[in-house]
Amino acid sequence: MSKNLRTRFLIILGVIAACIAFAWPINKRINLGLDLKGGMHLVLKVDTSKLVGKAKEDAVPRAMEILRNRIDSMGVGETAIQRQGEDQLLVQLPGVTDRDKAVDMVKRVAHLEFRLVESDDAKIKDALGGKVAEGYELKYTKGESKDAVLVKTEAILQGDSISDAKVDFDSSSMLPKISLSFNGKGTKDFGDLTSKYVGERLAIVMDGEVLSAPNIREAITSGTAEITGQFSFDEASVLALALRSGSLPAPMYVEEERTIGPLLGKDSIDAGIRSTLFGSIFVVLFMVGYYWIGGMIASFALLLNLGMIIGAMGFINIMMPGSQVTLTLPGIAGIVLTLGMAVDANVLINERIREELENGRTLAAAVSSGYERALSAIIDSNMTTLIASFLLFQFGSGPIKGFAITLSIGLMASLFTAVYVTRAMFDYLLENRHLKTLKMLRLFKVTKIDFIKPMYIFLALSLAVTVAGAVAIIAKKNAAYGIDFAGGQVQEYRFKKAVSADLLRKALKDADIKDAVIQQFDKNPEDVIVRSSEDTYERVVATFKKEFKDNSFETMRIEKVGPVVGKALRERALWAILLALASILIYVGIRFKNLGFAIAGVVALLHDILVALGISVMMGRQIDLLVVTALLTIAGYSINDTIVVFDRVRENIPKNKKMSLHDVVNLSINQTLGRTVLTTFVTLLVVIALFFFGGEVLNTFSLVMIIGFFCGVYSTMFIVTPLVLIFQKKW
Repeated sequence: MSKNLRTRFLIILGVIAACIAFAWPINKRINLGLDLKGGMHLVLKVDTSKLVGKAKEDAVPRAMEILRNRIDSMGVGETAIQRQGEDQLLVQLPGVTDRDKAVDMVKRVAHLEFRLVESDDAKIKDALGGKVAEGYELKYTKGESKDAVLVKTEAILQGDSISDAKVDFDSSSMLPKISLSFNGKGTKDFGDLTSKYVGERLAIVMDGEVLSAPNIREAITSGTAEITGQFSFDEASVLALALRSGSLPAPMYVEEERTIGPLLGKDSIDAGIRSTLFGSIFVVLFMVGYYWIGGMIASFALLLNLGMIIGAMGFINIMMPGSQVTLTLPGIAGIVLTLGMAVDANVLINERIREELENGRTLAAAVSSGYERALSAIIDSNMTTLIASFLLFQFGSGPIKGFAITLSIGLMASLFTAVYVTRAMFDYLLENRHLKTLKMLRLFKVTKIDFIKPMYIFLALSLAVTVAGAVAIIAKKNAAYGIDFAGGQVQEYRFKKAVSADLLRKALKDADIKDAVIQQFDKNPEDVIVRSSEDTYERVVATFKKEFKDNSFETMRIEKVGPVVGKALRERALWAILLALASILIYVGIRFKNLGFAIAGVVALLHDILVALGISVMMGRQIDLLVVTALLTIAGYSINDTIVVFDRVRENIPKNKKMSLHDVVNLSINQTLGRTVLTTFVTLLVVIALFFFGGEVLNTFSLVMIIGFFCGVYSTMFIVTPLVLIFQKKW
């Protein structure tokens, strides 16, 4: 073995060793996203509208500190609390699946007040009649009895006097109660007020709700007090926790929520493993069967590609622990998709080697020339997809960022494996004379199709499909959008025994939940999805428990997006697509030094995006963040075929100076037609694996990708070519 080849193999072995070192053990090095291990993702808005000056400036940082204290007291590990914008907080609670307790804990202001209760029967009677005296409020105590109490609006003691709060049990009723301890000043103040108002009632008010209103029998100077009422243990725990950590400086509202139950998380992991396994098997079988030795080399490169993705994620988490790169379900989709895209480079190389052999070159010369001629197209096609991935990371959120990260790492890894690793393996076989011939199947011979002649027919067809899709989106209005963009709530439940959609619909209608939409799947009829325009979770759960007593169910996920957040996400998605197209336009224009080529390519991309979007909506699918992810991936991938054609046009122009651009473009498409169909077919294999085995969450994502890839092949052959000629003003 030559010194140069030995060095290259040492580098490859070093990369493999590093991947194993950084990725092992996987359960410690790779962090699973909330959509895989369960938990809550919340975006909270801190309402500072009633605050001014310094209080307004300090409200969000103070809210972060209090929330962190509360969450730490719950014992939740690996939590994340980050500020978003001016008045929003992103909160991630891994492993937390008690949605009610968590939401109540983070939203509760915990503003505690002690107020005197009016004992004058005449004033109470007037208040009940609707005439409340100035300086008073009519309230009702917590619990089933809901006794009316007339309390003074001015508090005589605030909750900042409390130093500790814990849950105890009443010795007589054995019901939970909250035991309070006052600080030094609070002990004195509470002792003074209980001495002064012996015989009167004192209302304990939290966030405007009267928890209890006991009589003051004697002065309390011990520095302790208790709150009794009809609490459940969980309610008492949340109240005590809120009181211990202090009151929030301003109310908070949940603007976005994504709660994933542990069962759905397990299902998602299983679906991800299945889709990755089947996708890999499909690709390996095809590559080995079609290219034989070249396919075996490419398959090894694909497996190394997978290892490099996992190793790179482990490396980032070790070297930059604050970054916490996580593996999400869309991230798994990114890995599966990368496997298909990595084949693109290997197919391009093998097809180039085939051409060189047919031109009479020796095997060694054909391999060398094949890699050299394929390199520019491989780099350009990977760069355009990286542009789309970068914008996905910038404009995406949560799991979408996970998709962008794995896709980006996978693309960079595929450059190394396709160009460096496979070349080293070919050189080793050639140097040691283990490879004397390179057998390959051939399904596509060089054709002589005139792709330009029927241009007006295909342009008209594309325009018709695009308009039909646009009409469908406009006609459906907000119904065309998922909750990510339109706002609303999605709830998913799994019943022990399947319940018909009609029964579920009737139960919710009888419970006055009118706008709920029921969705079931033929594969898993036990799973039920409820969509509504507002938060109906508590009412839906109560209805299901009442109407289907003998059929237990489990909450799989809860997703809620407010209308303001939905509008913002829609705008961000639109900007991401526009910036992706503009960036690809600039890159292609610079690389090919021809603005006409760049414009034709980007118009074709816009065509692919609009057609994929329109057809998916006509098929009853909704537009959400995962659909936008698919569209951006289509934009990054579909340009690959166009770039290969452009690269061949650039190569053919000097060779065929007497040919018109019309003929050169036609020749280039015919020469690359086999490669275009093969790479799209192989990538479709992994996307189809995602469609059938990736679970319901990735089903629409996969469908849009399938439509987009077919559009990509079609537009490369029948849209880009006439547009190039139009923009070049040559025929």
